[in-house]
Amino acid sequence: MKVFKSMRARLSIIFVFVSIILILLLSLIIGQRSINEVQNEIGNSLGEVAFITGEILDQYMWSRYGEVATLSQLTALREPENLEEIENLINHLQDNIPSFSWIGFTDKDGVVLASTDGILRGVDISARPVYTEAQTTTFIGDVHEAVLLAELLPNPTGEPMKFVDISTPIFDSNNQFIGVLAAHLSWEWVKEVEESMLNTLQNRSNIEFIIVSKQDDHVLLGPAEMIGHVLNVNSVELAKEHQHGWVLETWDDHQYLTGYVLTEGYKNYPGLGWTILVRQPLEAAYAPAQKLLHDLISYALVLILLFAVLGWFLAGQVTRPLNEITKVANKIKEGENVEVPKYKGINEIEILSDSLRNLLAALSKTETALVKMEDVAHHDQLTGLPNRHALTAYFEKVIHKYNTLTILYLDLDGFKKVNDQWGHDTGDQLLKEVSQRLKQNVRNEEFISRIGGDEFMIVLTNENAPIKNGTIVGERIISMVNEPYYIDEHSISVGCTIGGAIWHCEGNSTMGEVIQLADQAVYHAKRSGKNRIYFTE
Repeated sequence: MKVFKSMRARLSIIFVFVSIILILLLSLIIGQRSINEVQNEIGNSLGEVAFITGEILDQYMWSRYGEVATLSQLTALREPENLEEIENLINHLQDNIPSFSWIGFTDKDGVVLASTDGILRGVDISARPVYTEAQTTTFIGDVHEAVLLAELLPNPTGEPMKFVDISTPIFDSNNQFIGVLAAHLSWEWVKEVEESMLNTLQNRSNIEFIIVSKQDDHVLLGPAEMIGHVLNVNSVELAKEHQHGWVLETWDDHQYLTGYVLTEGYKNYPGLGWTILVRQPLEAAYAPAQKLLHDLISYALVLILLFAVLGWFLAGQVTRPLNEITKVANKIKEGENVEVPKYKGINEIEILSDSLRNLLAALSKTETALVKMEDVAHHDQLTGLPNRHALTAYFEKVIHKYNTLTILYLDLDGFKKVNDQWGHDTGDQLLKEVSQRLKQNVRNEEFISRIGGDEFMIVLTNENAPIKNGTIVGERIISMVNEPYYIDEHSISVGCTIGGAIWHCEGNSTMGEVIQLADQAVYHAKRSGKNRIYFTE
């Protein structure tokens, strides 16, 4: 046991023990922080994906809704003298838009006079909702299984066929009811939308899309074991309150990050009130952060071993005059900026002093590296603009300096089309050029941040007529963003929709609530026609 009484052994043991404690504490702190940041980032992205999916579904239904309405106004249907011409029209529509599984034109009693491929021609459908609900106004029916068409239409998948109904009354020139134009939309198109969204999330594992009916909260689209069952989770209730966002919740004893949104229609299409959920198991969401933590601990163990060897070596070199070195070490401990003396003549002390000098230099480099890492963590890697973390830090600094701040929430119009047509590399280059244009519209004290995807946020500090000033700046930005971009010999154009909100120091709203108001203003502007600015107060 004499070995543990030696200074060399004791110093080595203490060195290793302190290294273990510090590295473990650092690992835990970084690991927990990483997990929290990952949860917020993934939760926000799932909420955005749910919102985008809902927009796509509503816009698709709006298109089909408009096509049926347009077809119903044609003279060929309002004055049905030539049924063959009517069948040619609806067959042509189906050929161009295959998601129309069946289209039929009935007389006023509900008997099918003309239909795609002649299916159900002469059949009385007067008892079906697609006829009964459409005698005075356009009817949009929620998802249901095929009844009359189950055995008449091709079904390569073998799964039960499901449709969404769109039907509208037909009136003659005297405004007399003469029949119904009915259409069944195949539910397969929704699965195509799901597959398309999953392809954009290939770097995420175990992502699931779920669509919940408004009528009784039963699942229309999702995992096979859930379809047709009532879904009772918190995210559905939050969506019903006309919110969209994300939540951490439990499904069948498993935790999921769930993005949610309630579809509310698009333009004149009233919508079916579907709840869109996008979920990811918590363990899958945390996997990157947990891998980082595991790697950090592995590296820490290697460092501990190296430090143990180094400590044993350094302790073995200590022979004489330790008091002077101890005084220098104490001054360094107290935060004084002193230099370790360089000893000559005594080999052991010379080695120890040099090692301490090198250690201080290494710590200085490490501190510089950490500062650089923090700078990287606060900037978007693609555009170089500050990110959400930098935005939070900026707010904490300026809310004590200004009484009023103007928040501009920017969303590019048509950016997805650029990605789809020219590829993501072109989309990334476009985001860089948009960022450069946006920088021209902020002053030194003001702030611009990319908060994700094609969304940016600008904070203006002009306290004189903030809405007027914000509108001027916003319109200038829209005009600048609308100018063509020349990328890889292509001329590319996108639009820009801006939502604005004002933060007042004497108000009751937090900065997060003001940002949410600006976000909502974007949606209001988009519903009003996009490529414009709208302020909410």
